Amino acid sequence: MFKRDNHYVPHCYLKRWADDQGNVWSYRILVPHAKSSQWKAHSPKGLGYHQHLYTRMTVSGESDEVESWFDTAFESPAGRALQHAVTDRRLSPAEWRLPVRFLAAQDVRTPARLFERLRDWNSTLQSQIDEIASEAVRKLEEAKRTGIPVAAEESQAHAELFPVRTLVEIEPGQDAGLLRVEATVGRGLWLWSLKHLLTETLDVLHLHRWTILRSPPGIEWLTSDNPVVRLNYHDLQRYDFGGGWNSRGTAIFMPLSPTHLMFTQIGPGLRLERGTTVSTEFAMQIQKFTVEHAHRYVLERSANPKAALWRPRTVNPHTFQDEAEQWKSWNAVQSDAEREIFQVRTA
Repeated sequence: MFKRDNHYVPHCYLKRWADDQGNVWSYRILVPHAKSSQWKAHSPKGLGYHQHLYTRMTVSGESDEVESWFDTAFESPAGRALQHAVTDRRLSPAEWRLPVRFLAAQDVRTPARLFERLRDWNSTLQSQIDEIASEAVRKLEEAKRTGIPVAAEESQAHAELFPVRTLVEIEPGQDAGLLRVEATVGRGLWLWSLKHLLTETLDVLHLHRWTILRSPPGIEWLTSDNPVVRLNYHDLQRYDFGGGWNSRGTAIFMPLSPTHLMFTQIGPGLRLERGTTVSTEFAMQIQKFTVEHAHRYVLERSANPKAALWRPRTVNPHTFQDEAEQWKSWNAVQSDAEREIFQVRTA
């Protein structure tokens, strides 16, 4: 069955925050009006998804391969190791790789990361394409001058996902023409980047020393729709969430359950033994960072009044409606753009 509902926060993860009735409580950060309820109870399956978030167009039509890949390569293999982690069982080095892979996938697959990448590409992709086109022209001109054909290069990893097309325009009877390289900033480029990060770059996370930290009595870890935090911290007034997977000093953490937190700090810095119950002060800082890093939802086992203090809601009916309309038309708009790329490639 085709998977249209693409869960960017997996059900197997969210259900750890279910209450006695099987519901997860959500605090919505963007709301249409001030009278909107602060906290609402939802089934875990009803949270953390958008339709066709990872659907992609192929020559033969729509494909849900990426959604299935997340399940078979990251979610399902990590299930047993994650269960051991949240029940205080020791993980072997081989088992540790699975939660790390789960965290990596969770870091890059959310709408928050999608919008972050789209903003970056909209400001940088044109210059990158210009460099690619200039290099291609240089090689072609060199080949014409020397008579030595341009050497075939190895195909780029996951090239079938890369939404780029090359057009050569030469007038009849002319020796020279126009080389045009076009790329579409959207879902296709994002899916290509996901594949690249999770196959070519992920291994760097296995070099770090990971641990599981326990919450102190009276405090439960909350989570969000953007649960992996990459924190660059200097002091309470100077910090940001722009850390990298191998950036010296960056702390990376993700709540695994209301009582267990996966944590590492890259390079010299904080070193905590596995199973350490952290101080109340440390826990409250983690909670604050988790709430501030959320995209649209903070998620808890019960309503937490501190969330509103750390992250007041934005009341904006126009932004709320515009965002809803964008998600409603997401698949049609992205599919049209991807289909155009494939039509040119096929031709």
